[in-house]
Amino acid sequence: MKNLKKLSILAASALLAIAVLAAGCGSDSASSGSSSKNVTVTVGATPVPHGEILNEVKPLLAKEGVDLKVVEFTDYVKPNLALNDKEIDANFFQHSPYLDKFNSEHGTKLKAIAKIHVEPMGIYSHKIKDLKDLPDGAKVAIPNDPTNGGRALLILQSAGLIGLKDGGNITSTVQDVEKNDKHLQFVELEAAQIPRSIDDVDIALINTNFAMEAGLNPLKDALFLEPKDSPYANVLVIREGDENRPEIQKLVKALQSPEIKKFIEDKYQGAILPSF
Repeated sequence: MKNLKKLSILAASALLAIAVLAAGCGSDSASSGSSSKNVTVTVGATPVPHGEILNEVKPLLAKEGVDLKVVEFTDYVKPNLALNDKEIDANFFQHSPYLDKFNSEHGTKLKAIAKIHVEPMGIYSHKIKDLKDLPDGAKVAIPNDPTNGGRALLILQSAGLIGLKDGGNITSTVQDVEKNDKHLQFVELEAAQIPRSIDDVDIALINTNFAMEAGLNPLKDALFLEPKDSPYANVLVIREGDENRPEIQKLVKALQSPEIKKFIEDKYQGAILPSF
């Protein structure tokens, strides 16, 4: 009888141990399943306004099980190289004309999948208050990358300062300047460097993101601002073939959401315009 009772106790203990072990395994599995629901998406961006907009997107994506990681860059080349090398999942800093030129020159296959906002380029100066006061032979700083350089020349033409061959286009260069009554001298610099060189020239053509980083307000400080119907919308860019990744689709939806549209309108007060 004692032996039977002892066997019963041992059997009960074994069953309890199995139950505890099973419960432990179930807990680990549930924990693992829970963590696997969150997917991390890494996006490269220039700090202002792209990084600010992406940080506003984070809580929207978190609700969709996506953790957004923002990696900041301060130039226009590294974000595309990093994306091509699979160091990041997407980038947000450029317009399509620049991307097309980059792909052509570097043999990359990067793709714009969503328009987010427009940043009008402007003419700025620390030396004059009105373009009418621009002296003969003035030095003019423009971006040295092909698409932004052509864009800057088109703005100078819109402002009545120059005339371009055949009316000009996004690929125009200083060699295409046919009319230059003020004998302007063009200083071609890296776009990010222009705000730091504004005191060395009479006027400077500056991209809005770099202008804002330098403490310039496009609506108050620009002597002339690119028309609001500019085709240079800033886009979200990915590698070709990643279009259908669920987390990328969620990122697009969040960036083009009513909440982000309101954020752009409220925060930038017209200096940056939603393009969706």
